[in-house]
Amino acid sequence: MLVLAGCSAPTAGPAPDDDDDWSYPDDPPSDRLGWEAGVWWNESIEVNQSDGLSPAEREAFVARTMARIERVRGLEFRESVPVEVISRAEYRERSVFSGDRPEGYGAWHNQVWEAALIVGEDRDVAREFDALYGGSVQGYYTPSDDRIVVVSDAEDPRIDRATLAHELVHALQDQHFGFVGTRSRDAGLAHNGLTEGDARYVETLYLDRCAAGPGNESAAGPAGWACVPRPERAGGGGESGSDPVNRGLFAYVYQPYADGPAFVHRLRERGGWAAVNAAYDDRPVSTEQTIHPERYPEDRPEEVAVPDRSGDRWSRFDLGRPSERLGEAGLFAMFWYNDYAADGYRTGDLPYSTRNYTAAPADGWAGDRLVPYRRGDGDDAAYGYVWAIRFDDDAEAREFRRSYRTMLQLRLGARVVDREAGAYRIPDGPFADAFRIERDGRRVVITNAPTVAGLDAVHDPPD
Repeated sequence: MLVLAGCSAPTAGPAPDDDDDWSYPDDPPSDRLGWEAGVWWNESIEVNQSDGLSPAEREAFVARTMARIERVRGLEFRESVPVEVISRAEYRERSVFSGDRPEGYGAWHNQVWEAALIVGEDRDVAREFDALYGGSVQGYYTPSDDRIVVVSDAEDPRIDRATLAHELVHALQDQHFGFVGTRSRDAGLAHNGLTEGDARYVETLYLDRCAAGPGNESAAGPAGWACVPRPERAGGGGESGSDPVNRGLFAYVYQPYADGPAFVHRLRERGGWAAVNAAYDDRPVSTEQTIHPERYPEDRPEEVAVPDRSGDRWSRFDLGRPSERLGEAGLFAMFWYNDYAADGYRTGDLPYSTRNYTAAPADGWAGDRLVPYRRGDGDDAAYGYVWAIRFDDDAEAREFRRSYRTMLQLRLGARVVDREAGAYRIPDGPFADAFRIERDGRRVVITNAPTVAGLDAVHDPPD
């Protein structure tokens, strides 16, 4: 569970609570909400990060932050949470995504992101993610170890209070609700829309009080807090090395952080924190639901089948995950990255949303399935894919097909080979391949192969 460097959520919305006029000078006989490891939520602590944090300072800082998270979120920590601070260089050494992988792993994932027109054949997806996370991650919580790791850009160990608050919410989530796996990237981002949204939302309410200052009222209403000053260079935003960050990949993985707080805010408006807690038993299942909170929980993704109609020399990959679903966020990232969603990714339209992930060609998404294909092995292998996307109605499918074809031509230099059959070819560049775009009612199928002649071999169209 990561914190990514990015825009903060706007400060607007209801007060976390309205009973902040009490204090307890003595430690309670047993653990209670707002008290952790001998520190009350409204207790003063002596912490100076100018020369780094001593063990005692770190302990007090973490304890009071835990107590304050309890006050805001209304949930009790059941266990203490160890916090480790590492340098960004050490983080990069620990988290190399391009390390040892099963045979075919890289080629399979390369096809997924090539299909999204985000990572071309001149780049490797694993290295792209290395560059992205190496410079963007501010901290993370590891459920397997029940601990938080904060990434510091300063030589001395320092902790950003926002990063600490965010990751402590993840620890609180784990203690009360746990984390569950998913079978697609789209579903994974949707789950993160709840977990990251909850963490970012609570983080924002926490920072509202810090911004107000002790005894003052913020725009949201609650009394302010005296907070540990934020270090100038702590927890994220470091240099990512020589490789630039891929904007399309970042836009895709950032979606839960941008839309999640608005999703959680809407749940809380409906039924308070109890409604947010209940959502962990019925987690969002697609990015459509977190981009459009009003579609949760009723509007669920449709199953999309891709019959195997490949020739003898072509076959599907078999990596234990034969297909992928990229969801509405995947369609949006594709159009935005290729400069075709001009209105997208601006400031969010909903309270607590920092980015807008809506685009007309993607808005009607109802389900998708992307299947990578391969011919041959090793250096002589050739690759293709079939991406079937279902929309809410025929008009939405027509709009997507029109936009996709136009994007291929205007942004990627595709040339029409057979307009009636929907065949196009990009002659050069990182996405140089052949494409066929077919529509049948509200279903659009994109077939990709190295050559126009190979399209039928990858996916022979039905009669």
